Amino acid sequence: MRSLTSLDWLALAVFAASWVGYTLVVDKLPVLHRRSVIAAMDAHRRRWMHTMMKRDNRIMDTQIIGNLMNSTSFLANTAIFILGGLVAMMGSPELGALVFSALPFATTPDPAAWEMKIALLLLIFVRAFFELTWALRQFNYCSIVMGGVAHDPADASREFQAEMAAKVANRAARHFNTGLRAYYFGLAALAWILHPLALIAATLLVVWELYRREFRSEVRSALIG
Repeated sequence: MRSLTSLDWLALAVFAASWVGYTLVVDKLPVLHRRSVIAAMDAHRRRWMHTMMKRDNRIMDTQIIGNLMNSTSFLANTAIFILGGLVAMMGSPELGALVFSALPFATTPDPAAWEMKIALLLLIFVRAFFELTWALRQFNYCSIVMGGVAHDPADASREFQAEMAAKVANRAARHFNTGLRAYYFGLAALAWILHPLALIAATLLVVWELYRREFRSEVRSALIG
C-alpha cells in the first residue's frame, strides 16, 4: 500500500496539461479551429437554419433538434449513473484494493490515493454533466427560436432570426462537444487506477484520437468538400 509518488504527480500533470492544452489550442486558436470538424459543422448548421426559414413545413427541422436533444440527454443521464458508481467506489477503498491487486501491472493504492483517483473521475464527469445539460438547454432554446422564425418572405427579420437560431445551435453543439471530450479524458483517467504510466499512455492516445477525428478523419474531408 502506498501514497501518490512522484510518478503519479507527473502522470497527473501530463493529463491536465494535455486536456487544457488541447482545448486551448483547438478551440481558441483561430487558424487551427477553422480547419476542424467543429468549424465545418458550424457552417452546416448555419446553412441549415437559413434553409429552414424558407420551408413552410418545418417538421423535419424539429425532428432534427429532437434527435440532437435525445443524444445529449442520453449522455447527461449516463454521466449521472457514472457519478453514482464513482461515489460508491470512493467509499470502498478496500474493495478497490482487492480488485486491482489481482490485475497484472496494477499498483495497489492506499485509501488516500484511491480517493484522489476516484475524485479525479468525479470532477471529470461532473464537468461532463454540466456541459451536456447546458447543451441540452441550448438545443431547447434553439427549438424555440426556430419556432419564431417568420414564414413571410416579406418579413425583414427572417434573416436575423435564422442567424440567431444558428448561433444558439452552434453554441449548444460546442458545449456538447466539450462534454463528449470530457468522456474521452474520463476514460484516460480511468487508467490511472492501474498505473501512472497507463494514465500517461491513455492520455496521449486520447489526444491523438481526438486530433485525428477532428482534423484528419474522412468525415472532415467529406464535410469540407
